[in-house]
Amino acid sequence: MATTKPVWNLANAVTMARVLMVPVVLVVLVVGESDLSRWVAAGLFTLAAATDKLDGYLARRLGQVTDWGKLLDPIADKALIGGSLITLSALGEIPWWITVVVLARELGITVMRLAVLKYVVIAASPGGKLKTVLQSVGIGIFLLPLDSLPGVVTVLAWIVLIAAVVVTVVTGIDYLRRGLALRGSTA
Repeated sequence: MATTKPVWNLANAVTMARVLMVPVVLVVLVVGESDLSRWVAAGLFTLAAATDKLDGYLARRLGQVTDWGKLLDPIADKALIGGSLITLSALGEIPWWITVVVLARELGITVMRLAVLKYVVIAASPGGKLKTVLQSVGIGIFLLPLDSLPGVVTVLAWIVLIAAVVVTVVTGIDYLRRGLALRGSTA
């Protein structure tokens, strides 16, 4: 008789906390009109992004890996990144084309991964991990009160965000190539 691991464990609690932080970040960003609210939004975003590694580490270290956690973790990531990009675009702080490119890639690769799932699980590549870091850092900087900071911070924000978009597109093409090769080899 197979035993199942309980869904509610420390690793999944961290993931769930990350999911619950997403609307808080977005509300603080939209409702707040002060430098303090931008610092709070950026701090909460950074905390949520940083816990992405923590939940995976805890799950593996404590033997708490569950199917629910495997499903919820990427949802939390995409909600945090996607929600923040949409909100920043709606506020006119970053162009919509950046949000559309990133979200189209994320959606496309998710659909592709699901399409080949019965054959193989496509793990995150080093480039995919770099993409996540660049997106998180770039968005995190854009959440700061840039008008109150030295101009070099805004320049840095743009450099990191554009680098994130480039890596997002390049890794998206790589994942697509790998997925098509896997699909072709199993057909």
